Amino acid sequence: MAKSHSKSHSSSLLDPSILVPAIGASFTKLDPRAMVKNPVMFVVEVVALLTTVLFLRDLLMGGSSLGFSFQIILWLWFTVLFANFAEAVAEGRGKAQAASLRRTRAETQAKLLTGEGNAFRSVPGTGLKVGDVVLVEAGDVIPSDGEVVEGVASVNEAAITGESAPVIRESGGDRSAVTGGTTVVSDWLKVRITAAAGSTFLDRMIALVEGAERQKTPNEIALNILLAGMTIIFIFATASIPSFAAYAGGSISVVVLVALFVTLIPTTIGALLSAIGIAGMDRLVRFNVLAMSGRAVEAAGDVDTLLLDKTGTITLGNRQAADFRPVRGVAERELADAAQLASLADETPEGRSIVVLAKEKYGLRGRDMGSLNAHFVPFTAQTRMSGVDVDGSSLRKGAVDAILAYVQSGSGAVTASGAVQNVRPLVSPEAVREVNAIAEEIAKAGGTPLAVARDGRLLGVVHLKDIVKGGIRERFAELRRMGIRTVMITGDNPLTAAAIAAEAGVDDFLAQATPEAKLRLIRDEQAKGKLVAMCGDGTNDAPALAQADVGVAMNTGTVAAREAGNMVDLDSDPTKLIEIVEIGKALLMTRGSLTTFSIANDVAKYFAIIPAMFVAFYPQLGALNVMGLASPQSAILSAIIFNALIIIALIPLALRGVAFRPIGAAALLKRNLLIYGLGGILVPFAGIKAIDLAITTLHLV
Repeated sequence: MAKSHSKSHSSSLLDPSILVPAIGASFTKLDPRAMVKNPVMFVVEVVALLTTVLFLRDLLMGGSSLGFSFQIILWLWFTVLFANFAEAVAEGRGKAQAASLRRTRAETQAKLLTGEGNAFRSVPGTGLKVGDVVLVEAGDVIPSDGEVVEGVASVNEAAITGESAPVIRESGGDRSAVTGGTTVVSDWLKVRITAAAGSTFLDRMIALVEGAERQKTPNEIALNILLAGMTIIFIFATASIPSFAAYAGGSISVVVLVALFVTLIPTTIGALLSAIGIAGMDRLVRFNVLAMSGRAVEAAGDVDTLLLDKTGTITLGNRQAADFRPVRGVAERELADAAQLASLADETPEGRSIVVLAKEKYGLRGRDMGSLNAHFVPFTAQTRMSGVDVDGSSLRKGAVDAILAYVQSGSGAVTASGAVQNVRPLVSPEAVREVNAIAEEIAKAGGTPLAVARDGRLLGVVHLKDIVKGGIRERFAELRRMGIRTVMITGDNPLTAAAIAAEAGVDDFLAQATPEAKLRLIRDEQAKGKLVAMCGDGTNDAPALAQADVGVAMNTGTVAAREAGNMVDLDSDPTKLIEIVEIGKALLMTRGSLTTFSIANDVAKYFAIIPAMFVAFYPQLGALNVMGLASPQSAILSAIIFNALIIIALIPLALRGVAFRPIGAAALLKRNLLIYGLGGILVPFAGIKAIDLAITTLHLV
């Protein structure tokens, strides 16, 4: 899915437009009021400031080991700055997207209708109030969010979705919502404003992608509490060390104690935690999905039940003619000819597919109906059928029960003059039973039956088939391996729904779904302790979207739907629900994997720094120097340098995320422990040893 705007904010980590501002922001974020939001790094900043003050005192008073102390302090500050840099880079990618969006919110003049026909006066778009009605014509920018109350027009939404192809917006239905900043390409619309200045959809997008409204998720808060608790424990542990040193007849400098403390606490995950959360939301934005909160992204990763609309998600959305099923005494070609004639003026995908199937199977080509003075009968919701009156014949196709009622009433009979009149029904009970049997057979196979009649005589049934998307069965199998239950929601009858559910491979289905039925299903699942995700676009979906833990509203949908959901899909592609779950799981995996790595790599640092600190008092601890580090000073400095550099090394992984694979939970845990647990132990051993060799070679200690 290549989007024009996605290129602007899926920039490489090496993009100077992101890196240069991030370097400046790293220093700005040293403000204690900002740092206090990250307890681990706030403590590191405090001890770095403390050791800096002590160093300046020793420098003035002529203390010893100033070079060693200076290097430790320098790398302590680098540790804080690198953590700020990780967060700033994550925010920078969002700010690049926000800048692009902000340019679309340029000052716009609105044509405010005065209530006298189409008379209007020009006013600034920022001065519009909720309830105002504006006229938007071809070439005009829609000044604010609203709903179409009159007219139909093509709208270019590239400023919001990145999709260059215009979309149709019209009054009524589920495609009446319009977004401020988009442009009318053709025709005109009358739009009732639904959002005040400063609270439009575009304003919220800008605030969200910038991270200004990012709130910590429950799991993130819990992890922060855990890290803060570990930090407090190590404060007490480090504070008790001088007394042990004094008991052994020696002393330890404050700088060395601080170095030990900083290597003990989980600085790696503390430094990257915020960046991981921001990057998770950014990955959704690059996927053209706007999450209203980090909680929604996190919940997507924990989803147990996925509710999916059949049409457009599981099936292609357009039913296709698959077969002609005539009743006894009627040739299949005759049925195909009648069905094609009745469909020549039918511009629906179903109608066009009937014309094509008749042409492919029997070489029947479309005829010039104008010369035959044909009268076409359009489909209506009341009659549930359509057709044509031509050449003295009346042809009708439609829902089976509607066609049966039509022919049994005698309405389909035609006189010699060609006039349709009510006469004694021409249809036999046997034909009715046969059509019903064919229709039931088609429904059981997952298709939709469409009956055809000529002059009050039943000819047979057209089999319309819902085409299940290619590869969708494999996708559902992946979700099943992830432990997610899939439920198909459809308005079809239970027989048709069951057949399509079996073909698609979903776990369950809800047929003849109503808004109340959807809401009841979600509440039943939640009552069992499950998290539920669903998508929708209509006002009737709003209650279910609001109730679901992850409610994905389509951008083309109504204002009520967009307000009810906690995510908005700017492309209005309901199949994205599957990818959203995968992005949520990738966020949780990234946080868990880097937490595992952070805690595991502390083990190697303990082996480096603890023997170095105490070997002078307890020579037996030299046996723990398994890395063979050159000296106590080089061991301490190497551990501190590695502690800072590993943050920079992991920034790409934190922003890109750990790739999710649909395997079982036990296999996933085993894999992550092997890669990030064992790797978290081995990498620091190699890294600290390499840094120690470099320090010794350069005579830095």
